[in-house]
Amino acid sequence: MTAHGKYQVFANTGHFKGNVVAIKHVNKKRIELTRQILFELKHMRDIQFNHLTRFIGACIDPPNLCIVTEYCPRGSLQDILENESINLDWMFRYSLINDIVKGMAFLHNSIIGHHGSLKSSNCVVDSRFVLKITDYGLASFRATPDADDAHALYAKKLWTAPELLQKGQLPTQGMQKADVYSFGVILQEIALRNGPFYVEGMDLSPKEIVQKVRHSQAPFFRPSIDLGAHSEELALLMERCWAQEPAERPDFSQVKVFIRRFNKEGSTSILDNLLSRMEQYANNLEKLVEERTQAYLEEKRRAENLLYQILPHSVAEQLKRGETVQAEAFDSVTIYFSDIVGFTALSAESTPMQVVTLLNDLYTCFDAIIDNFDVYKVETIGDAYMVVSGLPVRNGKLHAHEIVRMALALLDAVRTFRIRHRPSDQLHLRIGIHTGPVCAGVVGLKMPRYCLFGDTVNTASRMESNGQALKIHVSSTTKEVLDEFGCFELELRGDVEMKGKGKMRTYWLLGERKNNMVA
Repeated sequence: MTAHGKYQVFANTGHFKGNVVAIKHVNKKRIELTRQILFELKHMRDIQFNHLTRFIGACIDPPNLCIVTEYCPRGSLQDILENESINLDWMFRYSLINDIVKGMAFLHNSIIGHHGSLKSSNCVVDSRFVLKITDYGLASFRATPDADDAHALYAKKLWTAPELLQKGQLPTQGMQKADVYSFGVILQEIALRNGPFYVEGMDLSPKEIVQKVRHSQAPFFRPSIDLGAHSEELALLMERCWAQEPAERPDFSQVKVFIRRFNKEGSTSILDNLLSRMEQYANNLEKLVEERTQAYLEEKRRAENLLYQILPHSVAEQLKRGETVQAEAFDSVTIYFSDIVGFTALSAESTPMQVVTLLNDLYTCFDAIIDNFDVYKVETIGDAYMVVSGLPVRNGKLHAHEIVRMALALLDAVRTFRIRHRPSDQLHLRIGIHTGPVCAGVVGLKMPRYCLFGDTVNTASRMESNGQALKIHVSSTTKEVLDEFGCFELELRGDVEMKGKGKMRTYWLLGERKNNMVA
């Protein structure tokens, strides 16, 4: 089933009388309705059996030459064996084997007499996990081989008996024995689930395999048997089915007896068998759904984590609920700005990749430190780093306390920070801090940004640009808030001329008195 709860389509399909049907195109330019073809069509119409796909009709109007049959939505046996998400226990496998044997035994006893091209790809499975044989009969329709590339043509012959590879056509009795050989290859395919004609330790192309089988030189080339994966009785049956001499191969009535003899689950009723099949399918489906759900939840968690890194948690939650995020005014927040003194000169003397590495190392270090404080990183532009506290969740007057403690921690970190491509040089961080009112909101639809607006932002930026290397420049507004905590040491710098602001009284933050920390 697909993720949307619908069956996956494994063949060309159409609709006939309200039902989905399988359509197999015939690679011929035209078909004449000869007496022979009319007989073949009548024989196909007359055959009705649970383990053969029902023949619905044929179209002989060029260019739409095709055969229309019952559609089995689970795909072919080959599809199921190659699907690792489907677990097949041995009761299930024997059930599928039994279905093939019943279908082939009926076909061999019918007017059609043989299949001629039995393989796992034309053993199809319906919605109840009943296996049915398809692509049988209508020999005149199928006389011309498909115009495939050489690889695909040889891949279709992996199940073909050596005598059929050599002669191309055999009498009915010979064709039946060739079908038994094909069944033996399918048995190995079901037992090992390693693809058709698996040969351990050899990586051969389909063409090489077919040529080795056709040459029929002793020891005869056959698929591998692995007694660790299946019973000894099943291995013996495989070897008998693909015996070099057709006369040594059992017919399907004998195969049915062999399987019933060594299949320990063979005594279960049809109802038990069906219920077990459906339970197996339900378990496989539940496991698949659980795996897909876990993958979805993991992907959702990653997406949410990425969103929380781009936007504040409370804002991200509003966006997830489909709500419009309104711009909001905050009476008092504290803003931190920093940049690297001499960054332009450093960049000119470094390669672009070295600059990127430097900034990534530095901001990775900064990001790890700011996680320990009640702050929100607004953005980084080049070497500029902007952080705010007091929004989007208000924290009273703690915003100034949090920002200055964070600034001290970042300054300590930068003193020991080493530049990879210039380990003898030290970075000179310049920090500016200001407190005041701002307006904050989400701007843009593509790559939305949570932005701050107001004179407080400009003043904080001026505090940074008018500061000094390895010092924390604090405005008088921020100092007033910090004085209420009584745990920070500040030194008056004096009145500083600020662009667009005139003279402002500012301070240097020297440190924090550890014996008087805020609770």
